[in-house]
Amino acid sequence: MPVPGAAKRYAQAAFEIARERGELDQWEQDLRQLAGVLANPSVSDFFESPAVPETAKRQAIEAILPDESQQLVRNLTLLLLERGRLPQLPQVAEVFQQLVMEERGIAVAEVTTAVPLDEDEQAQVRERVAALIGKQVEMRPRVDPDIIGGIVVRVEDNLIDGSVRTQLHQLRQRMVS
Repeated sequence: MPVPGAAKRYAQAAFEIARERGELDQWEQDLRQLAGVLANPSVSDFFESPAVPETAKRQAIEAILPDESQQLVRNLTLLLLERGRLPQLPQVAEVFQQLVMEERGIAVAEVTTAVPLDEDEQAQVRERVAALIGKQVEMRPRVDPDIIGGIVVRVEDNLIDGSVRTQLHQLRQRMVS
């Protein structure tokens, strides 16, 4: 799902503040916590309801983030509420996490296989992808029986498609032409 431009801008601004203050871990944890809370349908209904007064919504945010160390994250959340963008907070948290990982030299690799990989196989794939891109790799495995066999790796803007489905498709194209 594409991330709206506003969510990216809020995440970038939050990232810059957190980095300047040396609080990337705390911000990441707080934003993840908020995104988890807002994922609850009854909570999101509460915040999206026009029947709930804004003061009650503000108090709820202050209850979710009560610590003084969370003041800036609380301010960001209140700003999103004020501007009607609170539903975008999970996307802000996602982009923020991507920025933190990029700052730390970690790339996310979405690895799709037809069958689940065991720990050793995951470690081998992680090592090979890390060697290819020159960064540490956080792997997000996915199983898709439709690829028949092989592996598909998507990391940053790169796609490595070694699936049997793609090889069969390419073979079919060569035979037709």
